[in-house]
Amino acid sequence: MRALLQNANVMERPSFSANPTITQSRRMNWARSSGRRRFFRNTTSLCAALLVACSPEQKPAAADDRSGFATQYADAWSSNDPVRFGQMYEKNGSLIVNGSASTGRAAIVETARLYMAAFPDMVVRLDSLREEPDVTVFHWTWTGTNTGPGGTGKAVNLQGYERWTFGPNGLLLTSDGRILSECLQ
Repeated sequence: MRALLQNANVMERPSFSANPTITQSRRMNWARSSGRRRFFRNTTSLCAALLVACSPEQKPAAADDRSGFATQYADAWSSNDPVRFGQMYEKNGSLIVNGSASTGRAAIVETARLYMAAFPDMVVRLDSLREEPDVTVFHWTWTGTNTGPGGTGKAVNLQGYERWTFGPNGLLLTSDGRILSECLQ
C-alpha cells in the first residue's frame, strides 16, 4: 500500500495554516491554479485505483455467509426481476420445483418469469437455513395472489424448502425444491 502511494505522483497541497505569512490572495491563486487541478485529478485517480484494488471479489455464497446468500435469494425471488433471480445461479445451474427441472441460467430466468407474471405480488421469506453434509437446506414461506394473465385472483400461502449445492463461483449449482404445505384462499 505504501509503495502504491509513493508511486502515485500526487502533488501535495500546500499547508496554508502552517504558514501564517501566506496571504488570502495566494490561497485563492492556488485554488485556481493548474496545481490544484492536478492535485485533485491525481488524488481522484488514486482513490479509484485503491477502491478497485482493495475490493473483494464478489462470491455471494461463501461457506461462512450462507444466511446472507439466502436473504439475497429470497429478495431476488420477491423482486419481480427474473434476471436478478437467475444471477443467483451458475450458468449451467439447475432449478428443480417439485421434480420439474429448468437447467441453464436462461431456462431458470424463464421459469422465474412465469412465476413472477402469475403472482406479481409474490414474496418469498427465509424461514430457516440448515447445513447438512454437501447441501444447504433453505426453508421458505411463499405468498402471493394469482392476479397475472388468466389468474384466478386467489391468494396462496406456501411453505417448502430447497436443497442447495454450490458451484465453483459461489453461486447455486442446483436448487431442488419441494412444497410442503399450501393454503389457498
